[in-house]
Amino acid sequence: MEEPFWYGLALIIFTLLLKLSTTKLRQKHKKNLPPSPPSLPMIGHLHLVKQPIHRTLQALTEKFGKVLLLRWGSRRVLLVSPPSVAEELFTKHDIIFASRPRLLVGKHFAYDFTTVTLAPYGDLWRNLRRVMTLEVFSSARLAQFSSIRQGEVRLLLNQTMKSCAKSMTKVELKAKFTELSFNVMTMMAVGKRYYGENVLDAEEAKNIQKVIRDGVDISGATNFGDFFPFLQWMDMTGIEKKMVSLMAKMDNFLQGLVDERREILSATCGSNRKEVKKLMIDNLSALQEKEPQFYTDQIIKGIITTPRLDKVGQERLLEEQDLPKLTYLQNVINETLRLYPPTPLLVPHEASEDCVVRGFDVPRHTMLFINAWAIHRDPELWEDPTKFKPERFEGWSGEGSEGYKLIAFGAGRRGCPGAGLASRLVRLALGSLVQSFEWERIGEENVDMSEGLRLTMPRAKPLEAMCKPRPLMLA
Repeated sequence: MEEPFWYGLALIIFTLLLKLSTTKLRQKHKKNLPPSPPSLPMIGHLHLVKQPIHRTLQALTEKFGKVLLLRWGSRRVLLVSPPSVAEELFTKHDIIFASRPRLLVGKHFAYDFTTVTLAPYGDLWRNLRRVMTLEVFSSARLAQFSSIRQGEVRLLLNQTMKSCAKSMTKVELKAKFTELSFNVMTMMAVGKRYYGENVLDAEEAKNIQKVIRDGVDISGATNFGDFFPFLQWMDMTGIEKKMVSLMAKMDNFLQGLVDERREILSATCGSNRKEVKKLMIDNLSALQEKEPQFYTDQIIKGIITTPRLDKVGQERLLEEQDLPKLTYLQNVINETLRLYPPTPLLVPHEASEDCVVRGFDVPRHTMLFINAWAIHRDPELWEDPTKFKPERFEGWSGEGSEGYKLIAFGAGRRGCPGAGLASRLVRLALGSLVQSFEWERIGEENVDMSEGLRLTMPRAKPLEAMCKPRPLMLA
């Protein structure tokens, strides 16, 4: 009875020794890995990761080097902050780092890694990118939906006007901007709004708002299975169960939108169809009829979830065609994105093969994090990096290497495809608010810009300000 036990024990010991020797052999071949802080067994450097994570990672690079190799559980992580290295990664090594790590959020919230943001690099991603570039975010498509953006910004102005009447009144802006961005996307996609006034179905709007809030919260939560894959089956925190439930609700909602729009179009024919306002989903559905293998319902659902003022004066409201003339407004937006990027850490990439970066060996399957927040505040790149100085962008083109100093929307072939839409909407909304209202701080103290504890770096306290309408709004 004892012999099988000893045979088994010997086999285990032999396997461990073989594994150890193989690991050492591999390490000899990897002679020049990037520097790394001291780590702990099993967890690696996870104990060093504290909120806010972009500040923690900046502190690590300041102490150990601007290019670091970390180990989060069983995952290798390459951490980069110099723009020169980011440029090398997004040019010389762009294809190698064009893929995404397979994390739980991509499995359940991105239709099993089939959306343009999280799909692995390959034929599927190239097709998705082509669709987004030509059919969703091209200049022609953005121009086609300019009236929708104008209309939603007008609604924002009217709602703000109702809040402040004729005197200085405190208004909370975070909710207004959230409503604006989501309504613009859903109006462009399916012709419906789900926030604020004029919603068609209040109960449906309330339900989808909750799904979105819960989805944002759970997307930023830590999933230990991402760092210890052998533990994922246990789902110790219940995060996967919550993701499955939320995605089922979101998928039902999105499929309902697709089916409803199809019914509207099928009910109209001939000249009547021309009178139906064309939306983003209509363009995609038309393409689905021609190339069904490339435009499945799943792809369509994934796509529709992912998009100076005195020169205008007080005679009329700002319009999109005025935006190119408002260079100082663009400088203000650039400076805001520099100090407060929407995602301080860019969406992670993954090396598809071994490569050499700045003389360091980077193994295959290493996850790449670019700390945009650290780049944007690097004193070697920016004079007075913590001060708000829009004039620093006067004459700034963002071309070539200069473009890697400001990477709020990413860079390379996996850069954000919706950057053009975001730029137009932010400029139109901000310019219209400044043109239409006078703004003041609440009290004498500076606005509290301290950061919240999420990956998207929200403010810890909702943005509030005092405003009153200018004569343009009272006319």
